[in-house]
Amino acid sequence: MTIDPFSHAVLEDPLPMHAELRDAGPVVYLSRYDVYAVARYEEVHAALTDWQRFQSAAGVGLTNFRTEKPWRPPSLLLEADPPHHDAPRRVLSKVLGPRALRRLRTQWTADAEELVDEVLARGSRFDAAAALAHAFPLRVFPDAVGLPPDGRENLLPYGDHAFNAFGPANDLVARGEPRVAELSAWVASRCSREALAPAGFGADIWAAADRGDITPEQAPLIVRSLLTAGVDTTVHALSAVLHAFATHPEQWQRLRDNPSLVRVAFDEAVRWESPVQTFFRTTTTEVHIGDVRIGEGSKVLMFLGAANRDPRRWPNPDAFDLSRDPSGHVGFGMGLHQCVGQHVARLEAEALLAALVRRVGTIELDGVPRRHHNNTLRAWESLPVRVSS
Repeated sequence: MTIDPFSHAVLEDPLPMHAELRDAGPVVYLSRYDVYAVARYEEVHAALTDWQRFQSAAGVGLTNFRTEKPWRPPSLLLEADPPHHDAPRRVLSKVLGPRALRRLRTQWTADAEELVDEVLARGSRFDAAAALAHAFPLRVFPDAVGLPPDGRENLLPYGDHAFNAFGPANDLVARGEPRVAELSAWVASRCSREALAPAGFGADIWAAADRGDITPEQAPLIVRSLLTAGVDTTVHALSAVLHAFATHPEQWQRLRDNPSLVRVAFDEAVRWESPVQTFFRTTTTEVHIGDVRIGEGSKVLMFLGAANRDPRRWPNPDAFDLSRDPSGHVGFGMGLHQCVGQHVARLEAEALLAALVRRVGTIELDGVPRRHHNNTLRAWESLPVRVSS
């Protein structure tokens, strides 16, 4: 196929292309970029879980680290495989584990209620993307990491460029390049021990270095991974669930009738919208997908969003439905590289949705939403809504 999955037309509405890719076969050759693509659930899931043959260490974007230099030092989690991936993953899994989330739950619940009260006090019409989905993660996550208050507005543009850079060198990458040096320097300066609060995720990572669980050189790179992947993805996942409810009033009523469905709602929205749309892998040996032979060193583009709406896996996949069991979706990846911070994102969503459910009777669109284009992420720039009690 000659289609460009990174064109603005596709980024605005990728669903027709996803269907075309799935219908074409288990694997498709995208001649424009000389890569293979998998869009069906079975093949995407298989590639995600087979790190031995589909490696991340050569980069999870279009750039092949075997032959091209990455724009920043590779992530020790996202762009590494065992054994180099093991120690950083163990440390971060513990830092972001159940004990940490129990500690944060009460504070984040209070923060969500305070934010929702502030937004509703300004009126019943507002931009849910800016007022809630953007605002809440930037309100709570940097504090949990231990960042000082200044400069937090840099997190979203830095993450936006990082996810754009996984794609081709198109206009979206060019748009972020003027600030790359400035934003990268700011993020790097916030990853040092001295820049972080004495309590928080960042301090816990440096404590792991003191214990010898990781090296002092690895610690700031692991903190950087939190700051790169821990904000934009959650912002867009929250936008996804708010848009889902604004366009499915019967599902909002179902959540109000049964608030225990908040986590199901979030995961169903991640399946339905797939804020992270794509990731690449690189073959370490000759592999066969269907009847196609793919040579060693080939880039394989996995369409997570297409897999999450594959009718071979999901009945009525285009419906946002809280009666569905969305577990098994690949919106957070799968296998060894499954998102280590997914439970943090779920806790943020749980706190925000719970606060809204208690205060908002109806939520509906109040204008035309506007997409934000990114080579990797599916995002909303603006989500005008009207609510009632």
